[in-house]
Amino acid sequence: MAQENLFEVATRSKLRFPYKGQISVEDLWDLSEQQLDGIYKVLNGELKQAKEESLLQVKTAADKELETQIEIIKYIVEVKQAEKAARLQDKELKVKEQKIMEAIAANEEKELSNKSPEELRAMLAELRAK
Repeated sequence: MAQENLFEVATRSKLRFPYKGQISVEDLWDLSEQQLDGIYKVLNGELKQAKEESLLQVKTAADKELETQIEIIKYIVEVKQAEKAARLQDKELKVKEQKIMEAIAANEEKELSNKSPEELRAMLAELRAK
């Protein structure tokens, strides 16, 4: 089932998830991955129990609802993991950028300290003239 369809089904049927009582689909986004995993385990256990108790392989509406709930949890966890990876990558890029900027500043300072006093005076006079 497509993600858009999952959330359409969830909102139209007003799905609720077992977490400290019952919570809505919107509330799932506020939970941590560990909390979502706990809900996933509960739902998956219910689904396995429902399949074990039946001699027939007929899917009931409750089975379909459980499967939809599980898919929603999986999707939200995947999104959260992707967002976490993107934040980590951004952080690494910022650290590298900072190191490069520090190296540039060190090189500029080194280049400036290697200039002769006459060159430095000329640069100073040029700055004051502006």
